[in-house]
Amino acid sequence: MKNFYRDSGLIVVVSCLIIILFFLTGYIYISATHFFWMIAPFVVLVSGFCMGKLITVTRRAFQYFTFYSGEIDNADKKSLYHLPLAVAVIDSSYNFVWFNKHFTEKFEEEAVYGNPLSSVANIDAQKLINNNALQNNKNFVEIQHNERFYNVSLSAPRDAETSEIFVVYFEDITKRTLLEIEKRLSKPVVMLITIDNYDEMFEGALESEKAHITVKIDKILEEFTAATTGIMKKFNRDRSWAVVEQRHVDKLIEEKVKLLDKAREIAVTERVHVTLSIGIGATAKNISESALLARQALEMAQGRGGDQAAIKTPNGFEFYGGVSKGIERQNKVKARIIASSLADLIKDSDRVYIMGHKSGDLDSVGSSIGLASLIRNLGKEAYIAIERNTVLCIELIEKFKNLDEKKPLFIPPVKARELLGDESLLIITDTHNPNILEDAELYRMAKKVMVIDHHRKMVNHVDNALVFFHEAFASSASEMVTELLNYFGEAGKLSAQQSEALLAGIMLDTKNFTIRTGVRTFEAAAFLRKLGADTVSVKSLFSNSFDAYKKKVALVSSAEIYKKCAIAYSTDFAENMRLVAPQVADEMLSISGVVASFVVFRAHQNEVSISARSLGEMNVQLVMESIGGGGHHTMAGAQFHGLNLNEAKEKLLKAIDKHFENNP
Repeated sequence: MKNFYRDSGLIVVVSCLIIILFFLTGYIYISATHFFWMIAPFVVLVSGFCMGKLITVTRRAFQYFTFYSGEIDNADKKSLYHLPLAVAVIDSSYNFVWFNKHFTEKFEEEAVYGNPLSSVANIDAQKLINNNALQNNKNFVEIQHNERFYNVSLSAPRDAETSEIFVVYFEDITKRTLLEIEKRLSKPVVMLITIDNYDEMFEGALESEKAHITVKIDKILEEFTAATTGIMKKFNRDRSWAVVEQRHVDKLIEEKVKLLDKAREIAVTERVHVTLSIGIGATAKNISESALLARQALEMAQGRGGDQAAIKTPNGFEFYGGVSKGIERQNKVKARIIASSLADLIKDSDRVYIMGHKSGDLDSVGSSIGLASLIRNLGKEAYIAIERNTVLCIELIEKFKNLDEKKPLFIPPVKARELLGDESLLIITDTHNPNILEDAELYRMAKKVMVIDHHRKMVNHVDNALVFFHEAFASSASEMVTELLNYFGEAGKLSAQQSEALLAGIMLDTKNFTIRTGVRTFEAAAFLRKLGADTVSVKSLFSNSFDAYKKKVALVSSAEIYKKCAIAYSTDFAENMRLVAPQVADEMLSISGVVASFVVFRAHQNEVSISARSLGEMNVQLVMESIGGGGHHTMAGAQFHGLNLNEAKEKLLKAIDKHFENNP
């Protein structure tokens, strides 16, 4: 009633003021005409303001009267006014027509007749009405206003479909919400921290030098722990664990894990810097589960090349860092163990099928040929499942297609599916992503699977492999297969032609031994050279047709520079663009000032692809991952179905912008 009396009083006062102004103006006009024209503008302004105020308060009083005209009886009006909840009434246009004293106290600025309900924390009135009509389990919305939290619900005094007004309730849940927030923020989270490639990094260093560097690393970790309410324990020379509250993990993420940057500032030699891999087990129900998630996250971070933090979330993994190339792992113990496991798998299988990724290149096909040759030398049947119509290295396949007409080396995936048995082994090479396999159905049918790959580990990977041979530091899958050959004695001594297939794969992924090349890469190449691989013969596999060469030159000449990135676009569809695009990307890296190159092209009529390359200063894998692709630090790509070139270009430019924002 107080609001009604207030508005009624305003109507009387404003009306009286207008009448007084009217008579006063008339008197002045009669008695002092000249003075009247001096004050006339002021009188008009005051009269206009008063009339506006009169219209406003009259409308409010009318709305208030409408509210009291029968929609809600008197008993309900009194109970709503004194209800210990903030309550408001809105009309069919979702505007306020009434509110109780608690609403006025809590929403002082919004408590104005005629204001829309959306003026309070952007509440969607229609959503509230729909929830109420459907009688959902959650027929309210949660809002935050002036550092307080409310559950907002709605009801109609009569039938919701015919009612002209609605009652909106604001339940204050601040105490409960703050307790829930504090519970989440105080939850313990396990972190596992490891120094990447400790042995390789300190190889040849004096003990005093090791101690000096280790102290610096320990100091960084201790400073991080000291800024939290958690604890940290070093349980190995290169591994530590910590338990901190979720609030400190949130801060770590907000700062984009500066711990990685601080570690990278520690120099071991002029070119070698310390890098860390961090696994964080967030979103766990208890500490035991958090420790398990932290181990999974750490494995994922290391599988992607290290120098990054991986956080396990309900939707998968989130990654931070990963800007350095990392250090090559020179220890070959893992390769020897994998070779022993591979020998056992081959022995227990009736036949072996080998499959790479779609649009197989020299590395995918070359490593497959090396594996198939090894397995046949061991006396087992081996076949490579491949689609000849989409392969990018048809010259290499042509060299091997007629070696044995009774047992051809290459067979279509359809035939492989027909011959596949429960005791057959499927080896996947040069990829661990099930979405880009040569034949996904063959993979789903296989009972026994092995993976050999060098690409940085993706969240979506083959997870049922009996043996998962993954080396993110290896230059190529062909290098990894060559290392395995060393442990098979006479069976591992391939012919010159077979060795050339592996050498071609290594040369492709290293760009003729210029990028991603380590000691083990040259050792693998030397081993193949001893087996008779001819570099001139291998070089012929990289030759292009005159038409392809013209396309390459045209694309390079049309490239544009965007934030130190060379970007070329191919508007025409051509069958050989999958082969030409990577070569164009490689060529553009020779442009002065360019840190990365991208080629956007139409691979098929309804598919747009991007080929990305860098020399290491920029991590193109992170750029491609942000738009659904993947790959290596220096070599990556992405594919889009249903997008045109302009849409793909826009996604690429946004990804580049985001990368430089996160890595200034």
